[in-house]
Order: sequence, then C-alpha cells, then structure tokens
Amino acid sequence: MTQPSNPPMVLGVIVGNRGFFPDHLARSGRQEMLSALTAQGIKPIALGESDSKHGAVETRQEAARCADLFKKHRDEIDGIVVTLPNFGDERAIAETLRMANLDVPVLMQATPDTPSKMTIRDRRDSFCGKMSACNNLAQYGIPYSLTTLHTEAPNSPQFRDDLNWFQAVCRVVKGLKKLRIGAIGARPAAFNTVRYSEKILESTGISVETWDLSEVMGRIGRLKDNDPAVLEGLKAIRAYVSTNSIPEAALIKMAKLGAVIHTWMKETEVTISAIQCWTSLEEFFGVVPCTVMSMMSDSGLSSACEVDVAGVIGMHALQLASQTPSALLDWNNNYADDPDKAVCFHCSNLPKHFFKDVRMDFQEIIAGTVGKENTFGTCVGQVKSGPMSFARFSTDDREGKMRGYVGEGEFTDDPLETFGGAGVVRIPGLQKLLRFICERGFEHHVAANFSNTAPAVHEATTRYLNWDVHFHKADAHGC
Repeated sequence: MTQPSNPPMVLGVIVGNRGFFPDHLARSGRQEMLSALTAQGIKPIALGESDSKHGAVETRQEAARCADLFKKHRDEIDGIVVTLPNFGDERAIAETLRMANLDVPVLMQATPDTPSKMTIRDRRDSFCGKMSACNNLAQYGIPYSLTTLHTEAPNSPQFRDDLNWFQAVCRVVKGLKKLRIGAIGARPAAFNTVRYSEKILESTGISVETWDLSEVMGRIGRLKDNDPAVLEGLKAIRAYVSTNSIPEAALIKMAKLGAVIHTWMKETEVTISAIQCWTSLEEFFGVVPCTVMSMMSDSGLSSACEVDVAGVIGMHALQLASQTPSALLDWNNNYADDPDKAVCFHCSNLPKHFFKDVRMDFQEIIAGTVGKENTFGTCVGQVKSGPMSFARFSTDDREGKMRGYVGEGEFTDDPLETFGGAGVVRIPGLQKLLRFICERGFEHHVAANFSNTAPAVHEATTRYLNWDVHFHKADAHGC
C-alpha cells in the first residue's frame, strides 16, 4: 500500500476593503496575505488588481466577480481566508461567500494597527471591522473560524501557526465529506460495543461499502502463490517488519489477503476500512490480518479491527489533520496508582510508525482458542513516547446524530512488560475523561495519533460538520 498523495492546499482569498478607510492598505494587505500563503506552499485563488479595486472586495459587483472566480475553482478550493487589512465591507464579504456557496471552512484574519501609524492615512480599524464581518456571517448562517489573537499580521509567527491549524481543519472537513468506508466481514457477535448506524453516517455524507468474508476467501482461493501481486505483497511484508520464525505459508496467506483487499478497495473507491478478525479469519484462513492492516494504516489508509467503522473515522480524522498514521487502541488498563496514566493496547495491528521497534509474532489471546499456528501476523512491540491526540466518534441512534470526544496527552517512556502492541499514556484529568466515557456510553476503542491536532479535529467536526463533539480538558485540579 502506498501513501495517498497530498496535493498542495488551495485557499480562496477575500480581501476586505472600505472606501473611507485607507485603501492603499488593501493593496499592500492583499500582497502580504498572498506572500504568507505561498511561503507555506499554499496556492491562493484571489482577484487580481485589475479585476477590482486593488484586488479587494467592496461592492456587490466585486463580490459577484470574486464569487464567480471561486466557483470556477470549486473542485480545487479547500478553504477560504478572509483578510482585513482595513475595516473592510462586511456585506461584500458575506455576499461573496453566499454567492460562491462552496461550503468550505473560512478563516477570519484582521491585521493589527501600529500605534505610530494611527492617523487618517494609515489607520486600519481592522480590530473593529472583524467584529462586523463576523456579525454578518453569523446573520447569513455561514460558519467561520477565528485566529488565536483577534488581530495578527499575515507575516507573523502566530498567523503561520494558525494557518497550519486551519489547513488541518480544511483537510479533515474535505476528507470526511463524501468519505467511503469498507466494512469487510460481519461485526463479531461478541462485540455489541462497535455497532453503528449506516443511515446516520450516510446523512453526514459518509458511505459504507460492505464486503462479505466469503467473497474475500473466494478471491484468495483464485490466487496462485506465484501471482505477481502476491509476490509483491510478500516482498513488502518482509521489508516492513521482522518476520523471523514466521512460517512461509503464513506469510503467503497474508500477502494474498493484502492483495485482495487492496484490489477491492481500488475497485470500490473505498478510502479506509474496518475488518472482521475475531475469530473467523483465524479459524478458516489460518492467519490474523494485523500486519496487512498495520501496513495500510502506516501508509495513510487507516484500518480498524472488529469492524469498528465509527472507530476508523476517528483514525482517519486524526490522520487527515496530522498527515501521519493513526492507530485504534483499547483504553485497557490502569498504570500503577497514577490516576492520569493508563495502558493503551491492541493485540496488534498498530502501524509501524507507533513502535520503538516491532516484530511479527502470533496473537497470544486468540491462540488459546484456535491454536498458535493459525494466529501468526501480529505486530508486537512497545509504543514509543511522544505527543498524543485522541478521538472517538459514534453514531447516536437515539438522537440521530454523530457524537464524540477528542483530546490530547502523551505516550510516555514508562516500563511495560506485556504482549501485543501497548504503550503508557498520560492524559491530564484522565479520571474525568473515563467518567465521561462511561456516563455517555462510549466504546472502549479510541483512535490515537502522534500529534497535537485535537483542536483542528474538534473545529472541523463541530463547526463545519455539526457533530456533537466534546473536547476533553482537565479542570484546575486535574481531575
């Protein structure tokens, strides 16, 4: 599996202007914003200086011109930045967004005044104009995001950080809209906890393509051991993880499973997957799918076990935000007597990106039921230390909506002697989070990512997708 390509971010730019404020600021402000965007590898779509006064938007005619430009690039534009180098015309900004009707995230930026330049020639009043522009967007029902500080210069480090955050928001929104998920196999009978509503997902634009394991087995049965796709998969597995002491027959089975899943995902235009494991594949095929799933997740094609479709959405959201692999873990054990620490575990299909070091082994839990010889293929090792963002989304069938929670913590270097893939996490206010999970009836699975991207995922899902998502934060007493 190869990492999906990430084309450059494309952002539409609306430059606000208001005639009785210094309009030379609109000209310089437009250039400052375009330079700030291109410096970060972003492709800006904006009116030229010959298309309107200074390339800004002030009149309804200019708003229509800008909206037409955006509509021509509808399939490219990931989000829109509204920049206010002076007060700006609040109506023209709102009208541009309404007429363009792109339904993408919008970032509101206002450039600060300089105390030594507060005469009529150079005074911006963007501080005030931003409030008016936001008021109009609220009236029009257009969602928007705000910079960390009320005013930030386009070339400032703070705006650069906010722009990185906003790009993550745009990736999550775009990636979750019209998402197609492959549900491979039936939900294991013993896992009521991962039940979900396809209809609620569909109402949010997320589709589920189901595939029965009998069809998987049937396609595998048609593959020969020397099929080019199998040989390629075998080579990729050996390059990916240490396979010492793993029988050749088991590795060939894994290569065939990976080849069949990869082909089906391309045929059905499925982006991510959730796969049945427990214990059908072990009993009737003779391996666990963990390494195949680990390789997919490591390449950005998130894959969750136990057909946890809602769980893989959390993995995908974090992966979109950070552009690094995600894993699905169990909130599994306490860690000694530290109330802010826990052991997160799976048996495991964690991506290689998560491990200090990793090797292929057999699945110790299932082996007790189906035999060691039928459970080769797990990725075993301890999770490395680093920042952690986590997310869990669910379909709330009683209320007919998407809900979830996100937050941040860290994977630690605390010692841990166990099997599978496991790591110790430290999350401030963990006991408060665990109570929230239990009181609200959330699942024991949680998606995790080595990043600090929970704020972007929260912004994308709540402001632009209208999901009910809680952001976990410890209170002043850390409980």
